[in-house]
Amino acid sequence: MLEITIISGKGGTGKTSLTGALAHLARGHVLCDLDVDAPDLHLLLDPDYERDEDFYSGHRAVIAEDRCTGCGDCLARCRFEAIRDEGGRLVVDPIACEGCGVCVHFCPAEAIDFPEEHCGRWYVSSTRFGPMVHAQLFPGQENSGRLVSLLRQEARELAEARGLETIISDGAPGIGCPVISSLSGTSLAVIVTEPTPSGRHDMERVADLAEHFRIPQVVVVNKWDINPDQSRSIEAWCAERRIEVAGRLPYDPDFTRAMVERKVITEFQARGTADEVRAVWARIQEIAGLLKAA
Repeated sequence: MLEITIISGKGGTGKTSLTGALAHLARGHVLCDLDVDAPDLHLLLDPDYERDEDFYSGHRAVIAEDRCTGCGDCLARCRFEAIRDEGGRLVVDPIACEGCGVCVHFCPAEAIDFPEEHCGRWYVSSTRFGPMVHAQLFPGQENSGRLVSLLRQEARELAEARGLETIISDGAPGIGCPVISSLSGTSLAVIVTEPTPSGRHDMERVADLAEHFRIPQVVVVNKWDINPDQSRSIEAWCAERRIEVAGRLPYDPDFTRAMVERKVITEFQARGTADEVRAVWARIQEIAGLLKAA
């Protein structure tokens, strides 16, 4: 099975807009939004939810008042200062609690419960471009890497069940845990960058990450014409690293106009930038085909 993951190293490069356009151009695929902290692919694709599930991961300590003797052992042991004495009543601050379980293990009265944390929800939906797997963590929740792994597994199972051969994933920005979970084992990483100092810096970081996991990668330079010199510099860096530049896309306000109408650029335009996006997708397909043949 072919997995194409679109990443960026930073937010705001146009990664999701490109992912939506590729989803429009592709055939026989499952979509997967792996940005579980701040997903937005659904804003473009307007999905119809077919299945939704709770996501549980990690634990938080909860002191049972009816069993607590007030000995203060947990208060002394908590290195995160998550337990407070409120007038002789011991309580756990759920924001400060790291779920380490030390207080649970050592409580002499066994008065601390340790329930699994309800962190968010994940979904299987239908869209005008095909089936999609996506999720939303609740604000401030962790374990995004674990949720990303769950989504990728569900996307594979969905593709197998429906006889589809390709998964197109919108990865998270940055190089942290959810990006590592997005990249490990994927077939091809498509890095979307922009010709700015931060765009180049973060592209280099995520390229190093993909190389570390031996993931084949290509680069797409978005809004290349806002700084042609920087764009050429990025392409020269890619040539030195033997990373192919699959294409360059101009700055085009139609991306925003399309987004306002909950469309992708290849739906909104008949020609122009849409043709350049089609060329990018054609080159990605060629590279992916070579990888699949190998």
